[in-house]
Parts: sequence; C-alpha cells; structure tokens
Amino acid sequence: MKMSLSVWSCHKYMYDGSWTNADFIDFAKTAGAEGVELLSVFWNPEEDIPRVEEALSRNGLVMACFGACNNLAVPDEAGRRAQVKDITDSVDTAVHFGAKVVRVFSGDKPEGVTFEQAKDWIISGLKEAAAYAHSKGVTLCLENHGHFAGKAKQVLEVIGEVNSPALKSTFDTGNFLLVDDNPEQALDQLKSMVAHVHFKDFKKVDESYEGKAVYPSLSGVRYAGKISGEGDVNLTHILRTLKAAGYRDWLSVEFEGDEEQKTGSARSIGNLKEILTTV
Repeated sequence: MKMSLSVWSCHKYMYDGSWTNADFIDFAKTAGAEGVELLSVFWNPEEDIPRVEEALSRNGLVMACFGACNNLAVPDEAGRRAQVKDITDSVDTAVHFGAKVVRVFSGDKPEGVTFEQAKDWIISGLKEAAAYAHSKGVTLCLENHGHFAGKAKQVLEVIGEVNSPALKSTFDTGNFLLVDDNPEQALDQLKSMVAHVHFKDFKKVDESYEGKAVYPSLSGVRYAGKISGEGDVNLTHILRTLKAAGYRDWLSVEFEGDEEQKTGSARSIGNLKEILTTV
C-alpha cells in the first residue's frame, strides 16, 4: 500500500489563495507522501496542468487520484448535467496525469428530497459517468459521504444498481462514524469493492469540547476531526483487513482536525507509516 496526501488536508491554504496546487505538491513531498490527490474544486486546467506536471516531476511524486466534487442530487436537469461533466472532466484530468481512479460523490441532501427520490438522479448520472470512465481505463470510486451514500448499505446499493466495472468504493475510514455506522463492520461489507482509501480519523467529544472541527452524526453524537491514528477509528484493524483482502493501492491521508493543517497532515502521514509497519 502506498501513501498519498489529499489537497483537502490543506484546504485552508487553497481557499485563501496562499497556495497553488504546485505549492501543495511541494509540501506533500516534505510531509513524506509518495503521491497526491488533487480536487476539481481547486482546479484551473490552463494554469494547473503545466505547473502540476513540473511540480510532480521535480518532487518525484505521482497523482494517486483526482477527485471530482460533484453533487448529483440536484432537482434540475441542467444542474445534474453540469455535475456529470465535473466527473467526466475529472476523468480526462486523471488520464492526462496517469491516475487510475477518480473519487466521486453521490450528492448532498436538498431540503425536502428523500434518498429514494434522489436515487434515480444519482444512478443515472453515475451510469453515464462510469461508462465514460470505463472507455478511458479509469475507475470511479464512490466515497461514503453525506446522507445519500454515507452508510455502507447505501454505497452497496448505488454501486449495485449502477452495475459497472468502472464504479468501485472510496473507503473513507472516518466518515462512517458521522452516519452512525461502524467503520470495521462497513469494511466487512465493502472490502471486495474498495479501489481507493481515505485515511481519516475522528474522536467522540462532549459539549465541553471547544474546537471548531466538530461534526455531528445523524443521531447527534459529536465527533472532532483528529490527526489520523489519534482518534477513535481502529485504523490498524482496517489496514490489516484491507491487506488480507488483497488491497495494494493508495491510502490517501485526509486531515480534518483543528491542528494547523500542515502539522496535522504531516503527523497523519507519520502515523500511517508507523501503522503500516505493524500490518
């Protein structure tokens, strides 16, 4: 298994304009990553393609994954067309840089829309996008994220209904807690479908916790984002299960805690290195 760092781990520096994707790649090298995961939300093709090519080359890193930031659960058809294009454009970017996987989402829950109502939109969009990805030799990897594909059973349902060899799972080790799923039990259900992994951690906290990186679960339990390996997720068990299932691909660190993002990212990579020596 190989270690990557997602640019989302350092999103503060991307949103405030102090970093470009090339700057992030330079940091990822110093933090100990072997690859990077870049995202469409921070992508400007005209500027980024030449700069990222050069940054990857000078640092000896590769693009492990390119992440679409799509939302297929939108009521209007024109909006959904734009979301499918985000995925297909991300596939083209992945092909350009030699990445084999593109992270995708199902979508966020609009007010008044149920999973059953949105499911047809999600399935239709992913079927079209997966057919395109398959033609390009790329695998879409559906992240367990949000209300519409946050639980393992929802991920299974969506992947099953799309029924494409080009749609697999991005297994996010932390996000299951936010929908009151057990990550270890979720992996038992999804391990045969995992083609990409987000290495993330959360810790249950009470009302006295004063940090800003707090995420409520569906049942109201409060979780704080933590440096991977320093929270509640049994990451050692998860990596051992993945190894036993034959997973040999990227582990992409995604830090979402209160610590300074460069520090949190580097410590997460360091903890991942230590865990990998034990599995």
